[in-house]
Amino acid sequence: MLFHNRMTVPPGHTVLAYRGAEVQALPTGRHRVRKPDATLSVDMRERLVQVAPQEVLTADSMAVRISMTLRARVIDGVAFVERSSDPIGTVYLTAQIALREFCAGVAADDLIRRGDTVDVAPIRASAAEAAGAVGMEVLEVVIRDVIIPAEVRSAALDVITAKTRGLAKLEAARAETAALRALANAGRLLDAHPALAQLRLVEAVPYGARVVLSVGGAEVPSDD
Repeated sequence: MLFHNRMTVPPGHTVLAYRGAEVQALPTGRHRVRKPDATLSVDMRERLVQVAPQEVLTADSMAVRISMTLRARVIDGVAFVERSSDPIGTVYLTAQIALREFCAGVAADDLIRRGDTVDVAPIRASAAEAAGAVGMEVLEVVIRDVIIPAEVRSAALDVITAKTRGLAKLEAARAETAALRALANAGRLLDAHPALAQLRLVEAVPYGARVVLSVGGAEVPSDD
């Protein structure tokens, strides 16, 4: 006589039902199955595998610390459970080694300057191969932080500061040159038209001051 159990598998999970050497993978939903010898629930949802900051050497022998995140999921519950006692650790280690090998072929300046645009395809390929062997799939690899030594950061800041100061001085010199050019043009205009100089002088007189105009050699007083 066969005994059956009713089982409900929650969303995002797979339940492995073992009967002797046989295993049945039950997807999300309600099931009526023969009573298994053992069951095991596997979380199939996407997960983030955080690779802690690693100190690696670049192609120009600079030690930098890099942190990385992998987005992955389980696609084969049986392989995930049976092929490795630590499948996530397997993917982690492979990604870590691939990161070191990748950085060894990249100069520090390129790694720092490109930031989020670093080509992570080689790392993802290595991690994906290891993940496939343990029933997982790597969806994305992201390099989060590139931390350079403090003395290098200080030197880079000095360079940026010097460039900024140089640009500021250049702009100030350009503004001063433009002002002097405008004054020179105004001077030539006033020399060519004396009446304009007198008019400008009258406009510059403060309110309430007494202005004396010379007309044909005779002074004509005028109150502003």
